[in-house]
Amino acid sequence: MLLSMVFDISANLSEFIQNNAPISAIFFDYYLNFLVYYGNTFSSIIVFISVIWFTAKLAQDSEIIPMLFSGRPFIRILKPYAISATILLVLSMFINHFLLPISNKIRLDFEEKYYRSRMLVENYHAEFNKEKYVYFSTYNSDENLVYNFNLEQWTKENKPTFFIRATTATNIRGTKRWILQNYYERTVGDTNDIISSGLKKDTVFTFTIEDLAFRDNRCETMTNSKLKEFIDREIAKGSSNVPVFKIVLYQRTSLPFAVYVLTLIGVAVSSTKKRGGIGLNIAIGLGFVFIYIFSMKIASVAAINVGFPPLLAVWVPNILFSIVGIYLYKISPK
Repeated sequence: MLLSMVFDISANLSEFIQNNAPISAIFFDYYLNFLVYYGNTFSSIIVFISVIWFTAKLAQDSEIIPMLFSGRPFIRILKPYAISATILLVLSMFINHFLLPISNKIRLDFEEKYYRSRMLVENYHAEFNKEKYVYFSTYNSDENLVYNFNLEQWTKENKPTFFIRATTATNIRGTKRWILQNYYERTVGDTNDIISSGLKKDTVFTFTIEDLAFRDNRCETMTNSKLKEFIDREIAKGSSNVPVFKIVLYQRTSLPFAVYVLTLIGVAVSSTKKRGGIGLNIAIGLGFVFIYIFSMKIASVAAINVGFPPLLAVWVPNILFSIVGIYLYKISPK
């Protein structure tokens, strides 16, 4: 994690200098939370490599053979590993569900302020409560301008009641106040419609620009309850990013459980003394790590692009590797 921090510094140093980022903010707001985020994300893999290294060293020093010859069952050797994995799982669950949202907010606020590139949203469509529809062609975060803004309101009987269009729209930060430029407005009446237009209109909507345009990693700063509410709102809007947000929510529980799975595989793979020494065990372990990460990515892509259930997608790698772990345990020397 410290090495990854060094690489990140080398990649972003020019941005920090250009945007006059304070030294204290760089290390305490960004990199401290950077280590929390990535350390916790890859904790199960780090534990897996540690288990392989430690167990392979025992096997190479012929420590495991006397344990087995003493009459102790192999599952007794697994007991301290299981206790350690449980402690790490509880710690990771606490970080994922309680500490990480706070930590991510501090880190992402720093990124947004000092080195994030501009946010560009194109061809945005949203639905609010199946009665209000919003569309715009482009949003540029540098200019804080929405281009070709359209808002339509319909009744539950699917009849139009209101329509407004503007060449550009600007949301006053922190409020629901909007300023429309070159607008056209139409209110549908029972007998006559009310039509107005002009160069500028100061109005209030029920949403802000943050409700329409945001980075996907915004969900990482939310607690579980807020994230669930956010997902419900995005479902109501018809957002295509709902699977991404659900994956973030479900991974907060599935990733810590990978510690159990990978620990079992690590012990089963490295408990046998090999001619290649510790290096061969570590090579085998790294192979499992790459396959595990690859399966996680495949399942996530399938959930986002193909419609695979997000809950199943985040648990598939653990399920598959649990089967592999049980098989390796069955064939390991007893």
